Amino acid sequence: MESTRNKLIDLLANNGEQYISGQLLSERLGVSRSAIWKHMKKLEEDGYRIEAKSNKGYRIISFPDKLSENTLQWGLHTKWLGKKVIHKQSTPSTQIIAHQAAQENADHGTIIIADEQTNGRGRMSRSWHSAKGKGIWLSIILRPSILPYLAPQLTLLTATVLADVFSSYTNTEPLIKWPNDILLENKKTAGILTEMQAEQDQIQYVVIGMGINVNQENKELPEDIKDKATSLAIKTGKHWPIKEIIQEILITFEKAYDSYIENGFPEVKEKWESYGFKMGEVIFIKTLREQFKATFSGIADDGALLVKEKNKTQKKLYSAEIEWFKKGD
Repeated sequence: MESTRNKLIDLLANNGEQYISGQLLSERLGVSRSAIWKHMKKLEEDGYRIEAKSNKGYRIISFPDKLSENTLQWGLHTKWLGKKVIHKQSTPSTQIIAHQAAQENADHGTIIIADEQTNGRGRMSRSWHSAKGKGIWLSIILRPSILPYLAPQLTLLTATVLADVFSSYTNTEPLIKWPNDILLENKKTAGILTEMQAEQDQIQYVVIGMGINVNQENKELPEDIKDKATSLAIKTGKHWPIKEIIQEILITFEKAYDSYIENGFPEVKEKWESYGFKMGEVIFIKTLREQFKATFSGIADDGALLVKEKNKTQKKLYSAEIEWFKKGD
């Protein structure tokens, strides 16, 4: 049904301001005129303004700004990502919906999108402020044919996708703060949460969640994060079309993921390091056993942080408290 509806929108959109008859639409789509009328009513519910005139037919007057399964899929030129969309106006977390759908055998590439999250969360169960209509709250279900220990590479891949989209689409200069934050001018704009269900040697599914601040104004950010968070709108002085950014992310993600499955991690690693925050700089590191300064030299294939100490010894860090910012930064 969604495919038929998208074809219907294409026919109407490509006809410009001209009317197209119900009979012609019926013939082109291979459905009854009654079915065409029902589709029109569904499009109107999604926010499309459609004019109908006797003996002339139908034409689109305007397109909706709001998100829905239908509006998100129209114009989304992907092969497998986003062919199934689950849209919620409000939900505690898109991750929760994604896990439920994945356990019910949702297809690889299914996406879950919400206008608002009431209990959004990031890594280590940190909360994520997810205001209605102000950002992108999105989860992707993947069923990759890789070993479970390689799953952290998908987080790094996703970070490069967001950095690429921010750079090309919004003309900003993003950096990736290890392992999963996207920064604009040293302030967090997006975060990534990757969760997995797997057996010892096989991944059942991976859920990649993204929280992206898009159109928040500075006054709309909670007081406790104003000094460390920002949005695309704050940094560019421009209001951004959320649907178009989502589509750009999905198109870019599909290409990057397909390349990763075919060619492995080296390309992802190289790109991640090109965006790496504080790459080549000295950072202060605190672990359960020690505190030390070292130079951030890159990422390992398993997603670990690579640092070099003064004696040039290289270390891999999987978890640590890192002082990224000096006082005054």
